[in-house]
Amino acid sequence: MKQRIITGVVGGIGFLFLIYLGSAWYSLLVLSLAIVGLYEFLRMAKLQSFVPAGILAYVLMLGIVWPSLAFSAWVDIGTPDLMLPVFFLLLIYSVLRKNQFHIEHIALTIVGALYIGYGFTYMAAARNLPDGLMLTILVFLGIWSTDSGAYFIGKAIGRHKLWPEISPNKTTEGAVGGLLTSLVIVMVANMLFGGIPTSQALLIALVTGVMGQLGDLVESAFKRHYGVKDSGQIIPGHGGVLDRFDSMILVFPVLHLLGIV
Repeated sequence: MKQRIITGVVGGIGFLFLIYLGSAWYSLLVLSLAIVGLYEFLRMAKLQSFVPAGILAYVLMLGIVWPSLAFSAWVDIGTPDLMLPVFFLLLIYSVLRKNQFHIEHIALTIVGALYIGYGFTYMAAARNLPDGLMLTILVFLGIWSTDSGAYFIGKAIGRHKLWPEISPNKTTEGAVGGLLTSLVIVMVANMLFGGIPTSQALLIALVTGVMGQLGDLVESAFKRHYGVKDSGQIIPGHGGVLDRFDSMILVFPVLHLLGIV
């Protein structure tokens, strides 16, 4: 726990600093996280990254993420709709591999690229908005406060299991506590620092408090299915990129669908 707290505080400060810098610095961070995140996903799914199918997964993911990065305007490589050509190339690859790479592998390869690609795309896109600095900070504060509130309130008064088949330690009381913590932290931060309409801040708090926890459950379902404890070990005390950013991968696309990002 001590290592987890130290890593979380230091990492959080560094992350907020890169959000503040924005531009290429933040985009480079998001791109790095997406690359590592897709590697972790493919490894969990027992798929290789450095074979033709894995390379196609990266091509599709990067095609999704690249237009939202700050330096995409500097190096305009063009990002056509890659879904169809990647899909057909994966089908051909499955034939060439004589069913050692089969239809389930094709599906997982595409799902991984979309899951990682869209999650980190809108994380980058949020910062590029005119009010992107405050909006992005509020989203991360909402997610982090949801995690902390759910953990500590669940530990203190949690009695009823939320979803034991997926995540046996989570409780209903903790989930409600996480949502309430997100509401308090996001609304107070917005009142103190301003910049975002109150209705928008409230929507951010609700989405981070609900969808952030659902994102965590989605990642827990993946790990339980594949029998792994953590998606990786790149972050001491926290596991991998997907362990730490599972909530963001769901929250930012939902905020996009709601017209916030």
